[in-house]
Amino acid sequence: MVKVNYQFEKRKKEMDKKRKKEQKLRLKQEKKNNPQGGTQIKPQDESPVETPVEETPTETVPAETPQK
Repeated sequence: MVKVNYQFEKRKKEMDKKRKKEQKLRLKQEKKNNPQGGTQIKPQDESPVETPVEETPTETVPAETPQK
């Protein structure tokens, strides 16, 4: 049977809280610095979450040389 690693889960929760708090603070600072109302804020996810990377196969077509 697999043991649950409670320390890892606790650390992960703490890191998520910290990241969320930093993101809120960053948004607040940007809002304060940009009072026009039109914000150009993109949520940046800096978490090292395990996400599958989809690789698309790329085909290279050789350039044809014109023949005389």
